[in-house]
Amino acid sequence: MESDHRKFDEEQIDLLCEAFAAIQNKEECMSFLEDLMTIREIQDMTQRLYVAKLLREGKAYQAVMEKVSVSSATISRVNRCLNYGAGGYRLILDRIVPDNDKGTEGE
Repeated sequence: MESDHRKFDEEQIDLLCEAFAAIQNKEECMSFLEDLMTIREIQDMTQRLYVAKLLREGKAYQAVMEKVSVSSATISRVNRCLNYGAGGYRLILDRIVPDNDKGTEGE
């Protein structure tokens, strides 16, 4: 499924995407995130990505809620994006999570 970029100003989203693509290591990434976002926004993003990782490993909502302090609504939204979204979570998780850490679908 393709993402609907029409909800963003094209010039602004292009600049942001180019900025992320220009990051060369974790230190640069953290420096950029700290300047760009509040600590709370960074925490929210990290929690969502971690929730996606756990769901992909086959963890149930309750187990995810016990491990990460997020609402079931957040877990549901991440799950919906993971399964029916633009494919961003899957793409990134495929690149950063070793195969043996992905779990088995349907567990």
